Amino acid sequence: MQDKAKIAGAIPARGFSLVGNSLKMETIWEFKDLIKKAGQVYSENFPAETFFGRCIFLSWYCDLGTCKFCFRSTTKHRIMHAENAKRSLASILSDAIIGKNLGWRIEFLTGGYRIFSFDEMLSIIKLVSQVYQQKIWINLGTMDESQLKQLNPYVEGICASIETAEPELHNKICPDKPIKPYLEMLELAGNLGFKKSITIVIGLGEKKSDINHLFDIIDKYKLERITFYALKPVQGTQFTESPQPEEYAWWIAQTRIRFPKIEIMAGLTPKNPDYTGIILKAGANAITKFPAIKEFGSPKARVVERMSAESGRKFNGSLTVMPDVDWDAEIEMIDADKATKQRIKEKLRESLAIMQDKRSKQDFMDIE
Repeated sequence: MQDKAKIAGAIPARGFSLVGNSLKMETIWEFKDLIKKAGQVYSENFPAETFFGRCIFLSWYCDLGTCKFCFRSTTKHRIMHAENAKRSLASILSDAIIGKNLGWRIEFLTGGYRIFSFDEMLSIIKLVSQVYQQKIWINLGTMDESQLKQLNPYVEGICASIETAEPELHNKICPDKPIKPYLEMLELAGNLGFKKSITIVIGLGEKKSDINHLFDIIDKYKLERITFYALKPVQGTQFTESPQPEEYAWWIAQTRIRFPKIEIMAGLTPKNPDYTGIILKAGANAITKFPAIKEFGSPKARVVERMSAESGRKFNGSLTVMPDVDWDAEIEMIDADKATKQRIKEKLRESLAIMQDKRSKQDFMDIE
């Protein structure tokens, strides 16, 4: 019989949590076959490419703040950030300008609930769409028909934060965020011509059989996209462990096989960019939830790009190479007053300095 490590191939050496701490030989084969099949399904329906989907946050605080896995639910966060919830418009638009020029697609605009008025959100959405010169995706809570119609000129897709699709677990984890209003919004959004998506977090205590609840939602609401996140434990919550990469990849692979043409986004965390490869091989289209400005040009960013290549994907855009851009000209294209443009320039300089500093340090390490 072949050596277990050779059989595992590209599978990480960490324990395969779907079957406990021991890595069973038959499970290794099953998992390898699953990943191989998911990869084949992906290649039959999409080009051998990938990209980084950038989430742009509008705020760091949530008026709801009771989802038990979220950093916004912790007492420390609520005390520290309640008075400084909103990001400035200049900061948001600076992120958008950088993302556009680095080839980062917008995963969606998102943020805590009931922080901005709808009119404020609409104004921001319009400007970010203008920066990208195309319609964008949003994940900003529930919207009614009148609001959705106002978003139509600027928004391509509506995302609903479902988190976990099994009803009882959802009610336990997100007691003040029922699923029904989000599903009703998705149905309405579809009727109005929007694309539709949901977010799902793996590691909240779900069972493999719960995937049937997820598939029912994808089927019924004809979703064009889904974003998976691997739970990142937050101090002050009840969750202490992230899911194993194999468990996370299992959900992605099963979804890819069941829905060959759906776009799958898969979140990373800065501590674990090394599982980029396994989630792409499992059939994800692209990666998200990576601190691209803070980690620009860093070893972690290089891991993401290298593992994308090793997975047989061309990485569109860059997390490591700064383009030659006339940044002032980019700002002048925005429909904003002179004072706002000046604030955008200041924020943009701050972010670019962070990115260049990280990149310069890595260049120095390469020389050494």
